[in-house]
Amino acid sequence: MGHERGAVSRFTAIVLRDLRLVWRRPGDAAVVLAFFVLAASLFPLGVGPALETLARIAPGVLWVAALFAAMLSLERLFAEDFADGSLEHLALAPLPLELMVLAKCLAHWMVTGLPLAVLSPALGLLFGLDGLSIAVLAGSLLLGAPSLSLLGGLGAALTLGARRGGALLALLVLPLAVPVLIFGVGAVEALKAGDGVMSHFALLGAFLAGALAITPWAMAAALRQALE
Repeated sequence: MGHERGAVSRFTAIVLRDLRLVWRRPGDAAVVLAFFVLAASLFPLGVGPALETLARIAPGVLWVAALFAAMLSLERLFAEDFADGSLEHLALAPLPLELMVLAKCLAHWMVTGLPLAVLSPALGLLFGLDGLSIAVLAGSLLLGAPSLSLLGGLGAALTLGARRGGALLALLVLPLAVPVLIFGVGAVEALKAGDGVMSHFALLGAFLAGALAITPWAMAAALRQALE
């Protein structure tokens, strides 16, 4: 019991550490949110004011904008700790490396994925979505964004120390994120078609469960390789 409590406290300490680092540099999180809002807001200007057209493209536009916005901060997920030597100390800490990377991905979701889901209803109104569609969109982002953080963390670990790591990160993560994108957009489309949305939420949940089971181990292995 004491060992479990110690692991939980160390896990929480890493999450709080990353949140404090973000709090000291609020501009990093603001850039992610600003990109999401600006990227999504440009589409109504380019497509035109027809609400029927905007409502039809809204799920895809908002999900793609959220995906690219979440990726903006992924390159720094491990890079700064690697550069200043903190990552090596974290790897030697009593907390297993798999839980450490999971804590960092949780902190990433809290400062990117969660705010993006919270902002999505306002942008849904901009696209003329009805209340129920907005709720489904926000729910799909809330459930799908953790998977994006986990996949992004895997990409960040695999490209750690590589030249042009940002481009490699995008090439690795974007194909892996396609199922999340399809299930998230499909939930809203299913609602519009009068079908059940729970199957899409179940698929998002299953994908998240699979990512939780696989990516921490893969991230830890990649980080150990980078630290050798």
